[in-house]
Amino acid sequence: MQKSVIQKLKQALIDNGNLESHENDMVVLAVSISDRRHRANVKFYRDKAFNTVWTTVANDLNTAPKNSWVRIDLVQAVQKLRRSIFETKLAKVPKMNYWRYGVSFDADFKHALLEMEINGQNFFKPDKDFVVGEPPAKSWADYHQIENYLRERESNPTIDISGAQNVWIFTTAAIFSDGQKIRPLAVDGFLTAGIRTITNKRKEIKKVIEDGEAYLINQLDKDGKFIYGYFPARQRVLSSYNILRHFSTIYALLETSQFSQHSESYRKAKLAIQWGIDASLVVIDNAAYVNDHGELKLGAQAMLILAICKYQEVTHDQIFLPTLKQLFKGVRSFWNSSTGFVHVLDVNLAPKGKFRTIYYDGEIVFALTRMYELDPSIQIEATISEMLDYMVKLDYGQYHDHWLAYAVNGALDLFPEARAYMALGAKNIFTHLNYIQKRKHASPTLLELINASQKMVYKVKKSGNDDLLAPYDVLKLSQLADQRASYEIQTGAWYAEIAMYLYHPQKFIGGFYARDDSFRTRIDDCEHFLSGLINYYNYTYRQA
Repeated sequence: MQKSVIQKLKQALIDNGNLESHENDMVVLAVSISDRRHRANVKFYRDKAFNTVWTTVANDLNTAPKNSWVRIDLVQAVQKLRRSIFETKLAKVPKMNYWRYGVSFDADFKHALLEMEINGQNFFKPDKDFVVGEPPAKSWADYHQIENYLRERESNPTIDISGAQNVWIFTTAAIFSDGQKIRPLAVDGFLTAGIRTITNKRKEIKKVIEDGEAYLINQLDKDGKFIYGYFPARQRVLSSYNILRHFSTIYALLETSQFSQHSESYRKAKLAIQWGIDASLVVIDNAAYVNDHGELKLGAQAMLILAICKYQEVTHDQIFLPTLKQLFKGVRSFWNSSTGFVHVLDVNLAPKGKFRTIYYDGEIVFALTRMYELDPSIQIEATISEMLDYMVKLDYGQYHDHWLAYAVNGALDLFPEARAYMALGAKNIFTHLNYIQKRKHASPTLLELINASQKMVYKVKKSGNDDLLAPYDVLKLSQLADQRASYEIQTGAWYAEIAMYLYHPQKFIGGFYARDDSFRTRIDDCEHFLSGLINYYNYTYRQA
């Protein structure tokens, strides 16, 4: 590593302050170095004086490759706990990977772990009955796995933490360098601590979107099938596959490629659409259906329609237009104006499931509005109107669904004076604002909900129906949009300062994760983050 960068790292630490702990009169630095291909090698340095510690750190950094990722954590606050109290505290953490402290098994930090070492290798495991998204996780520390890791990290086969009666939990202030630029990392915020702050949101979001496109392209094989996803903390590739998410991800990929103006990505998207059609499409009486493991799902029908519509919009290639018309004919098998939706059919078109998820209803209406936008000659207005009337009757606004927001926004282009649809869309968003404001978890669909609703609100105002918005806090909507856009990338994008603790960190840059599911990185996670960020960017910076 260049000496000039090392000197800047030192100065950045000094600028952070609190160099010496007032609790144990000791300076503790944890230095993490990754060559981008392997997990970071972590080493703790301890001494009474900062300059003494830094001399040793600088000598080691001299030998690091020029473009290494380097993160330096300065231990700041420390709390000693009886092991039993620590284990109780850990068990009360509501979700998996929500533990946000470093842990040392001795007072001198000889056997210490950074928070991302712990979470990046799944050292704290949830109870066997834990269901993702449903607290509490009742996590426990896998001491055997931790011991094996520490023995290898410290090259000390005699490490034994099983007998430790106390543990020391700690917080840090950190800086990160990619070999050129140095970034201070946030020290506050439950999920944002240890992650870069956003100083130029427009530039940062644009970069995240472009990296996201590259990531998704890299997940496509030569035939057009995605690598479905990973559990990075478990070093595991997901073996399942969901054809609905295959098509919805293609839609987001096309949005991203349109945003970046990388037309060369369209060929990959076309290949992916064709692979999905070949792998799943069945045609019965000239009506097409998406077969997902023996089930014909309304949501999958919608997502293939959306993918084809987006492909034709950006390329003007009509190769899939005959399939699109067959898909619309198939939609009729899922819909009855008197009884509503049937979400799942069997391969003989017999009803198999009246309801699967509320998402399907909004997805299909949104898909049909896009189809009408693409080709108004296809007679689908009546079907869209019937479906929305059904949603109004059953008060779908109570579900706060982002797909419903997309659907209503699209439908107002067809029915610009439909006050019932406006009221439906307004309730869908505005009775959810307090929840959105308090939401700590990365939730990209919330940003999608906000984006689509902002566009809808503009149409409501333009049509002169402002009275429908009077009961609600309309001004709060744009404030939440700005907050969530920054928050989503801080808590859901694979930035290098956290990816470096994974088994192949460079591979995940551009992807997005679900922290509470072993940092799961799936193609539909990328889909929702990218769609939300693109729509936010286009709406917010549309004047530039």
